[in-house]
Amino acid sequence: MKKTQILTLLLLIGLMARGQELTIPQLSQYIADNPFLMSPTYAGVGDHIKVRLNGLTQWVGIEDAPDTQTLAADARIGNRSGIGLLLYNDSNGETKQRGSRVSFAHHLTLDRYDDEFLSFGISYNFNQFRIDIENFTNNNDPGVTDDRATTNHNFDVGVLYRYDKFYFSLNASNLLNKDLATFNPIFEPNTLRNYYVYTGYSFSKNNNSKIEVEPSVFFQWFESDGRSVTDLNTKFRFHDFEDYYYLGLTYRFLNDQIGTPLYIAPIAGLKKSNFYFGYSYQVIANEILGYSSGTHVLTVGMDLFQGISNCRCTY
Repeated sequence: MKKTQILTLLLLIGLMARGQELTIPQLSQYIADNPFLMSPTYAGVGDHIKVRLNGLTQWVGIEDAPDTQTLAADARIGNRSGIGLLLYNDSNGETKQRGSRVSFAHHLTLDRYDDEFLSFGISYNFNQFRIDIENFTNNNDPGVTDDRATTNHNFDVGVLYRYDKFYFSLNASNLLNKDLATFNPIFEPNTLRNYYVYTGYSFSKNNNSKIEVEPSVFFQWFESDGRSVTDLNTKFRFHDFEDYYYLGLTYRFLNDQIGTPLYIAPIAGLKKSNFYFGYSYQVIANEILGYSSGTHVLTVGMDLFQGISNCRCTY
């Protein structure tokens, strides 16, 4: 494969993943005990302050491949509400973006005996997108004389239903259209809205069982061009009193190419006392496999001040 063909393939994969379209790459990070990274409805679900630091390095072995770091924290306010903050830094070649997301969630108890809860969440998103030309070489375009940057503001909303060990989350992201004043309106889509569902169930033999199996599904649909992607996840969790260890697998595919996965990712992690560690290695299942050793996702975190709320909806 020629170099130009490789670059074209990378461009097509980047367009499918929308890693640089004024948002952060949404791969398997949410499975690492960090669903707040995916939905504002999870802000404050937990009787502690949850802090997670995540590093995502895509297409290892390919120069200037996408690289992302996120810091997420959420906490309970009183017995019925929660807040969260997400900071991120993302680079893809000479395009860079940094931003933050501030979230608020409200949690209602529908039935305290059957553990039935309903949560609503909203996020304000701030994003700075920049094309960095300082490393450009052989630039013969006299119109390109400095870095190009834009600032964007947007919102996400979501709803989360939980019944015992079942959960279902419906979300809408980037509700506002993109301002095309600094872009070419012929080639740039201004609709960034995407909708996604995250649902799953935890199975165990009984309440005292040390082994738990949690299958889950993540489905995302993009309004601008009708693309959609699905994750099929399975996690096996082994409990040791309040600590646990887990192993699992993620299978991601475009919904018009179910038999051709974008990647297959084994996952593993543990929670020991207040410390959390998770790792995922995503095996790329397309032509780029011959040029990249895969994608690494690493998560570390701490659970602080446990017991800050005694409401059952924090469990």
